[in-house]
Formats: sequence, C-alpha cells, structure tokens
Amino acid sequence: MEYESSSSIWDGVYYYPHLFGGLMLTAALLGLSTSYFGGLGFSSLPYMWSDLGIFHKKKCQKKRIRVYMDGCFDLMHYGHANALRQAKALGDELVVGVVSDEEIVANKGPPVLSMEERLALVSGLKWVDEVIANAPYAITEKFMNSLFNEHKIDYIIHGDDPCLLPDGTDAYALAKKAGRYKQIKRTEGVSSTDIVGRILSSLKDTKTCENHDDSSSLPDNALKGSQSNSAHISQFLPTSRRIVQFSNGKGPGPNARVVYIDGAFDLFHAGHVEILRSARQLGDFLLVGIHTDQVVSEHRGKGHPIMHLHERSLSVLACRYVDEVIIGAPWEVTKDMVTTFNITLVVHGTVAENNSLLAGEPDPYAVPKSMGIFQMLDSPKTITTTSVAQRIVSNHEAYLKRNAKKAESEKKYYARKVYVSGD
Repeated sequence: MEYESSSSIWDGVYYYPHLFGGLMLTAALLGLSTSYFGGLGFSSLPYMWSDLGIFHKKKCQKKRIRVYMDGCFDLMHYGHANALRQAKALGDELVVGVVSDEEIVANKGPPVLSMEERLALVSGLKWVDEVIANAPYAITEKFMNSLFNEHKIDYIIHGDDPCLLPDGTDAYALAKKAGRYKQIKRTEGVSSTDIVGRILSSLKDTKTCENHDDSSSLPDNALKGSQSNSAHISQFLPTSRRIVQFSNGKGPGPNARVVYIDGAFDLFHAGHVEILRSARQLGDFLLVGIHTDQVVSEHRGKGHPIMHLHERSLSVLACRYVDEVIIGAPWEVTKDMVTTFNITLVVHGTVAENNSLLAGEPDPYAVPKSMGIFQMLDSPKTITTTSVAQRIVSNHEAYLKRNAKKAESEKKYYARKVYVSGD
C-alpha cells in the first residue's frame, strides 16, 4: 500500500510538475515540516532526492595546485622575493628548491652565503610553504619525476630570463617539453651579481669596510677590476603597487601587543630573519622601522647603505614575521612614535653594527628605556652586513671573475629584452 501511494505521488510529479512544484514551494514558505507529509507517503521522498543529489549537493574538493621554483638565493634580495611571490600566485602551495653549494660552484662560482643561511632566508619568506634543500641546478629527468611523483608538483616555474648550463643548454628544457613549465616576469633593477658589484665598488671607493681594522690594510690591487660606485647605482624603480603587493594590508587589533624593532637591514641576511622571528614571538604585531639612506650613511660611512631605502623596505616586508614597516624611520624612538603606533615594547638585538661615526650623540632608545618598555634581545646569529661584505672582499678575485661572466649574460638578456606581461 505504501508502495502504491509513493508510486502515485511520483506519477503526479511526472504528469503535473508545475502543480507539484507549486505545492512544494507553498509548503516550504509556510514552514511546514516533512513530518506533515509522512501521512501522505512522503517520508521516503527526501531521502530519494538526497540519493539523486537534489537535496544534498556532494562537495567536490578542488585540487590544490602545487608549484615549484628553484634558485641559488645567494645574497637574497627583493627580486628573489618578488619572483617567489609571483610563483605562489600561479598555484596554491609553493615549494622552493635551494641549489646546493657544490652545484653553485660548478655552474656559477662560489656562493657568498652558506646553505644554512640561504635556507633560513627562503624559509622566512611569507609566500613559501615548503623548502627542498640541495636541489640540483638543472632540472634532470630523475629530479623532475621526483617533483611530479613524490612532491606532487603540478608546474615548474622560472623567470623570463634564460637559465643556461655551462654547455649552453636550457636548464628547464625537460620541464618545457613535458608541458609543465610556467614563466614569470623578472624583477628589474637588482641581481646578486649587481649586489656583489655594489659591495666591491663601495669598498674600492672608501678603502675600508665599516670600521674593521683588517679592511684598511687591504692591498691596492685587492679590488682591481671592480667598477666605481657610480657604475653600480641601483636601477630599481619603486612603485606603490609593489609595496602593496608585499604588504599584509592589515593593522594591529585594538588590544594587540605591538613590538617595535628598527635598523638598516642592509643586505638582508639570515641574522635579520632570526632576530625578526624572535621579536615577533614577543607580541601580536611586529612593526619594523627602516632607517633612511642618510641616517645609515651618517652612522656607517661613505658607500653605505649597499641597498637603498625602498629595496631594504621590500626585503623586510617579504619576511613572514613582519606585519608592517615604517619606511624612513627616525634614528631616535620618540614618545610621539610610541603613542602614534601604540607600541608596547621596543627591542634591539645584541649583535649589531657597532660603528657609529657620530660621537656623543644621545641614546636612540632613551625614551622607551625611561618608559620601561625597552628590552635587549639575544641575537640568534652573529652574522652582520659587515661580515657578509668581508666574505666577498676576502675572496674578491673569485667574485670578480664570477661577476664578469655573469655580466656578459646580463648584457645579452637586456639586448634581447622584450616586454613580458606580469607583475
């Protein structure tokens, strides 16, 4: 009997669809429960519709796209950060391969930073989800299959500038042939080669390296072959859009504990990443003050900073531990600053460039100290901008040779350069 009743209902649905639809709509509007229809033989209807996918739409989980990008990431700069930002935009998860020291030596020359330091820098970027250490310089068939099968990579990403092996072949030829290659736009105005050139030329002009006694005794031919500082002026053209792309776009909450740390953050390195991580752990929001080029030059001497204000600001903004930056922060932390930004704690690392050229100047942290909101923070690493520069000076011949080789490929790139869409 129940079967016949249900059958007659379905006949009604078939022959009088508009009438049945109207009745059901009316019932829904009146808020009638399904129990009302039980006596009419409707009790099984919702379940039948559920099986047909009418009442409960099956959730189809979208596959997350995983993209891979590799690099040496030596003397990491905002150009590297922007490349990884663009790569992340092409997928949902970004896996980054950091090329081994041995592969860099074989293909480009000696790296300035160690693998550990380069891993810290890459892992510290806000767009990076996973890191593969000791990746090969070239995408071999074996490594490519490993990426696709073990790491579940969908696409391999690289910039529009060519990456050639010593034999002149394309390092990404296999990925392109497999149809799993995507290209991003190179960030103009900076490269690791350019930064090495800036360091060598600045030291040539000053004949000193930030108050290091041994640097003043460098032989006259130590920097022979490096160009003058004017030849290495930054070509970066900052735009408001680029700053927005790097920014989190969020301010602190009304009751957030705002931690403030300032500095030059020149040649952004692993020591910077680790001190910013430590500072962020002390609060809910990390505000970083970036000193102006003039302030840095006054305290560190001619030829500094190596990277100008906007370049340094973008490098800091790219760090996952940073929430906001003050572009051109004053040397002294004032009461007005503390009030304006609702700063809860001001911190400073134990490892810093102790080479102030301005004798007798007041303590820049006098105000927060008097307010009881200042704290010295143990620096996890001893690396400094000076120590990084010293590595290049100590091995200047190898870096001059590397730069000369790289300069040729850079020249060819710009000679053949065409417009590439992207951001």
